[in-house]
Amino acid sequence: MTRIDFYVLADSSVDSRLEFACRLTQKAQQMGSRVYIAVDDKPQAQQLDQLLWTFRPESFVPHDCEGEIALQTPVLVGFGEDCSDHHDLLINLKSDIPDYFSRFERLVEIVCQQEQVLTQTREHFAFYRERGYPIQSHDMRKRAAGGAG
Repeated sequence: MTRIDFYVLADSSVDSRLEFACRLTQKAQQMGSRVYIAVDDKPQAQQLDQLLWTFRPESFVPHDCEGEIALQTPVLVGFGEDCSDHHDLLINLKSDIPDYFSRFERLVEIVCQQEQVLTQTREHFAFYRERGYPIQSHDMRKRAAGGAG
């Protein structure tokens, strides 16, 4: 059964979700996981594609957007209904829950303090809980404030 993790950020910026997704992707990729990042549309995929190259000057996250060399790439950014063979980690940045989420070992939802995102991720949390998925919450607000998390 897919393990669900919610990361609750202190920031209200939607861009903070993308930056956190990049950091999480880099960590997962370094640990050998194949990562699929689900986004709503092509412009969001292009924004994330650019950010994966630039979010840290010293980092390199080998990735691709849907198409071209997707099967050989450990990180794939997609906005369609096919998640290819990336079944380790799904980072869901979509406004809805992808139909294919249960193919993954782990799914991550990133919550920022922006009203639309809060509403969507609350609905996602209820969906997973009602279906009995194991859910972990990680309150990153405590870490941002300097507390233990």
